[in-house]
Amino acid sequence: MDYAALGVAGIATLVAVTVLSRRIRVATPLMLVLVGVAVSFLPGVPPVEVPPELILAGVLPPLLYGAAVTVPLVDLRRNLRSIVSLSVSLVLVSAFGIGLLMYALFPGLSFAGALALGAVVSPPDAVAATSIARRLGLPPRLVTVLEGEGLVNDATALVLLRTSIAAVGATVDVWQAAGGFVLSAVVALVIGIAVGFLTTEVRRRLDDPVLDTAISFAVPFVAFIPAEELGASGVLAVVAAGIWSGHRSASTLSARSRINERLNWRTVLFLLENGVFLVMGLELRDIVDEVHEADLGVGTAVGYGVLTLVALTLIRFGFLVPLLLGLRRHEQHAAERTRRVRRGLERLRRARGDDRPSRRERAAARLLRRRSADLHALRSQGLGWRGGLVLGWAGMRGVVTLAAAQSLPSGTPYRVQLVLIAFTVAIVSLLVNGGTLPAVIRLSGIRGSDAVEDQRQLATLVSDLADAGVRALDEGVRRLPAGTVVDDEVVARVRRDTELRAERVSDRAEAMAADDDAPLTPRDTYLQLRRHVLDAEREALLEARGSGAHPSRVLARAQRMLDQEEARLGRQGETG
Repeated sequence: MDYAALGVAGIATLVAVTVLSRRIRVATPLMLVLVGVAVSFLPGVPPVEVPPELILAGVLPPLLYGAAVTVPLVDLRRNLRSIVSLSVSLVLVSAFGIGLLMYALFPGLSFAGALALGAVVSPPDAVAATSIARRLGLPPRLVTVLEGEGLVNDATALVLLRTSIAAVGATVDVWQAAGGFVLSAVVALVIGIAVGFLTTEVRRRLDDPVLDTAISFAVPFVAFIPAEELGASGVLAVVAAGIWSGHRSASTLSARSRINERLNWRTVLFLLENGVFLVMGLELRDIVDEVHEADLGVGTAVGYGVLTLVALTLIRFGFLVPLLLGLRRHEQHAAERTRRVRRGLERLRRARGDDRPSRRERAAARLLRRRSADLHALRSQGLGWRGGLVLGWAGMRGVVTLAAAQSLPSGTPYRVQLVLIAFTVAIVSLLVNGGTLPAVIRLSGIRGSDAVEDQRQLATLVSDLADAGVRALDEGVRRLPAGTVVDDEVVARVRRDTELRAERVSDRAEAMAADDDAPLTPRDTYLQLRRHVLDAEREALLEARGSGAHPSRVLARAQRMLDQEEARLGRQGETG
């Protein structure tokens, strides 16, 4: 009964705090941490201690998988240089920098133990940063970099933590450790991609969205467990499986399966993401009570934690300066390579003197189109100093830092103080960096994507899709079973419905480009009237249910029909 009551209270708290944070326009993770801290110090509240293994092996895999499946592979590829630099190089630099700081501050602490704390506090948590970024409408490229960094940096930090703990009281060869690090990453990627491929093939053969979604819940653990058993990075394997599954789902899974999976995973991620931030606050009191004044006082440990956060922030900003300069040079070189490919393609065409392109020219043309699209995307959403300012300040730490700190061996000198330092870094960064990040974003003047331009591009894309569909219509007629009588009106209706969808999106783009006082488009008028009719139909259904004139199974079918129609109207309103 106690566990059931705690579960109900926890879910109610998550929902209530989320609703409140949205109304007062404060990031939900920050509010949950504050609520957790406040509740932990209430009289009569028992200490809360969650085993770190539960977080690292039970909560982290689905969290990372759920985030990985939604990140577009093309965006990751375009920003791979930035993501790898931040999630690998910066994590290593931060860990060694903080390790040196802790080694100087704590007498009797080995450098391996100090490096372990550096690995603990080095990976930023992307949940809080991306939630604020999406709410304030940051450029998609900046959000992608933050998400990509958050997906991979945990793997880097945990592998380094494992190596540091193994090095305590032993001699470890640097090159051997580096080789083990690379091998761990390679094995994890192979396992993750293999799991993503196999599970996607299994799900492709299922015709039941419920079974399909059930398998998706197991995928992160199917990737995590064997990778950890082989000494590789289970976290990286989960990320690889998630990226592969998300990329392949569009071509292998049915629309019903994708919609069902998306809705169920949104609920799972809501509970896990917000639950871990609430637990962060609840655990603080128990950590504070374990710190003994005789060894190192609470005030000193908290002060060291604040100093560590300042050092991490300075290291992050210092790392971003050469990174942004290097990205600018890379974009310039990419533009020059694109121009060379274009000139080479033109020379091939002139030398051959034939309008029909060869296989080599078609391959070069595809490469040119992809490079041109990549270059346009990078230049139109250049990071610059504004993006660098936001990236530098968005270095909040989260649940991985707390769980990793609690996984330090019990014999580690100053273990309790090191855990409190890690908690201080996480909570202060969430409150200070996270609380002021909206102001930093406004101060930078950085702007998100242009909604009007996005709608215009959507109209162009949907028009191209409609053209492809109309061209394929005649072939579809020819593939009908022999003896089928094809009514010209049916074919004309299919063609007209396809064209109408493109026209609706185009009308929406024109309306968005016009002033706000422009009259409703025909499509908006249709949606508004159709929703009005649907509301009346729902009222009539409720009256029919109350009268008892129809069987419950018939009423349930009618309810599903109205629900599907309402969902369809909602999706049409979102897409224009």
